[in-house]
Amino acid sequence: MASTPDCIHDKDDVKGETEHYELEETSLAPDLTELQKEILIVAALPEDEYNLAEKELVRKIDTRLLPVLFILLVLNYLDRNALASARVQGLEKDLGLKGTQFNTAISILFVGYILGQVPSNLILSRVRPSLYLSGFVALWGAVSMSTALADNYTHLIIIRFFLGVTESPYFPGALFLLSAWYPKKVLLSADQILPSLTFRSTTLLQQFRTSVLYTGSLLSGAFSGLISAGVQQGMDGLAGLASWKWLFILEGGITIIAAFVSMFILPDYPATTRWLTLREKAIAVYRLEKDTGVRDEETMSLFQSFRSAATDYKLYILALVIITKTTAGAVTQFIPTVVATFGMSKVNTLLLTAPPYLLAAVIALVISYTSDRKPERFIIAVATTATAPRYFSLFLMIGGMFGSYNVALAWISSTFARPRAKRAAAYAIINSLGNVAQVWSPYLYDKEYSPRYTIAFATNTVMAAAAVCFCLVLRFCLARENKKMEEREMADREGAESKRIRYVL
Repeated sequence: MASTPDCIHDKDDVKGETEHYELEETSLAPDLTELQKEILIVAALPEDEYNLAEKELVRKIDTRLLPVLFILLVLNYLDRNALASARVQGLEKDLGLKGTQFNTAISILFVGYILGQVPSNLILSRVRPSLYLSGFVALWGAVSMSTALADNYTHLIIIRFFLGVTESPYFPGALFLLSAWYPKKVLLSADQILPSLTFRSTTLLQQFRTSVLYTGSLLSGAFSGLISAGVQQGMDGLAGLASWKWLFILEGGITIIAAFVSMFILPDYPATTRWLTLREKAIAVYRLEKDTGVRDEETMSLFQSFRSAATDYKLYILALVIITKTTAGAVTQFIPTVVATFGMSKVNTLLLTAPPYLLAAVIALVISYTSDRKPERFIIAVATTATAPRYFSLFLMIGGMFGSYNVALAWISSTFARPRAKRAAAYAIINSLGNVAQVWSPYLYDKEYSPRYTIAFATNTVMAAAAVCFCLVLRFCLARENKKMEEREMADREGAESKRIRYVL
């Protein structure tokens, strides 16, 4: 009689153990929900089986979450920055703008943008992101389209303010949703590092996914110049409308269409996404719990979440990093204006705005990728100090500033990992405070300072240096916190045996 192969016995043993575990947990905890029971089963899976299931889940989320967020962010920045291209196309002259009125139109958007972020992210932590974010995408698309109806300065200011309000939920909300699905980077002692390649690659690439998302803002700068040049060349005067009016109509209309499509593709949260199976939900929840030691669910009221984030000193250091970077980054609102000083035609001016953004996108991805492999965040900020005059300086400034900005965004996620509502509040508060710089920095690019814009570029240099200093301060504070945790572990034998989470430096 042929003997049964050992591998079949092994599979039967594993199956029997899993079934026994499922029955045991169900009998011991009859009040658990189906998802909670499934999480217990997932936790007992053999490592190889769990890693394979996790890999499949990550692939499924990567193909639906990241591409949609990326496309929507491209549209977000296209609609926001269309005014800069419209200036080259004649908007300033057609609306009779004088003095600093165009600068005010740029600035006022960020007033509405800042006011809406904190309450929006707190609400987002309680509702379905797929519907909430997509709904606001459609709203800002409609508001952006209405810019074509503006016929004076007052109309333009009102529209820009409400464009800021309707855009405010998306970017901090997208970062928050991304952090709800991917583990943060964890630093463990040598004996605690899991040997699984799947787990390690997943955690290593979380910051890189954030970088890929934000690179959409860079590509939007390149697309904006190319689209504007095409509209200027082929649609100026069509149906009696100026090219800049067509620009807002086309970009806003595309945004509305994308919003309705995204409603059916975007996930919600790991435990509530409808197109995931029960097993996939359990794995999604468990992998985050394993990463941070706590389940990513609500344990605080909205006010408690806000207070917890607002009283954390690390939040304000990160906010200072973002403020200095966004001050230097205000040049992106005026790239077409700076290029226009070259004295070329409207079409050529718009075309020349694309290359700096394309190179900057590559630089940003390289910086973020290497940051994941060697998580020394503060070194990356040095890249933002290079500023030089004219066209070549645009490549240096945009590439260095956005590359380091990607890393700063990932730093927020790893510093405020859990609970969910505190992380949402932290993203919103930091992004709101950071964008305060966008309210006043447009006035550095007043036409009276053209063509050199000495004050603006000097300010960018100072702010880049300040960002380096604040990154060093934060690194010192996080290293001190890590040291305190290590000291507590040494004093607690039981705690020393459990997996401890470290701040990413």
